[in-house]
Amino acid sequence: MWVYEKKLQYPVRVSKCDPRMAKFLLEQYGGADGELAAALRYLNQRYTIPDKVIGLLNDIGTEEFAHLEMIATMIYKLTKDATVEQLEAAGLGGNYAQRDHAIFYANAEGVPWTAAYIQAKGDPLADLYEDIAAEEKARATYQWLIDMTDDVDLQDSLKFLREREIVHALRFKEAVEIIKADRDARKVF
Repeated sequence: MWVYEKKLQYPVRVSKCDPRMAKFLLEQYGGADGELAAALRYLNQRYTIPDKVIGLLNDIGTEEFAHLEMIATMIYKLTKDATVEQLEAAGLGGNYAQRDHAIFYANAEGVPWTAAYIQAKGDPLADLYEDIAAEEKARATYQWLIDMTDDVDLQDSLKFLREREIVHALRFKEAVEIIKADRDARKVF
């Protein structure tokens, strides 16, 4: 059960209309290493992970939904005042033709989100190593997005998200050590 607080996890500000940057941010909205895929991956994996780390997957999975909300807010703010011509110039003409200004789960190239992005092996260590890799890929993407904009307000929110990916990777690394220690303690001689 969740309690929804009607505010973003971190403030999202943008200083200008920038459909080009909004298109790039779609990668973190509906891309393979984006926030939706991460949230669903972790919330799915929690069913086959040892009890000692279920809470971690639940906590990080729900936080990823908060990040998804932040990305959607960024995209909305970057495009809400855009003209059709600006959207077309940014490569969002196809989206406009289908959805007006609505946001759709697709990556920066316009490829729709797919459940194939969600990894779940059922082996706790395999899944946690996948989760570490997912967080590191998201961290790298956030850094590249920061590098692609001169909007300091937008950079601030992106830096917050980049730092959360680092924390998540560290927490998953801690979970790996918990699982290994538990596995090693079960040895019977």
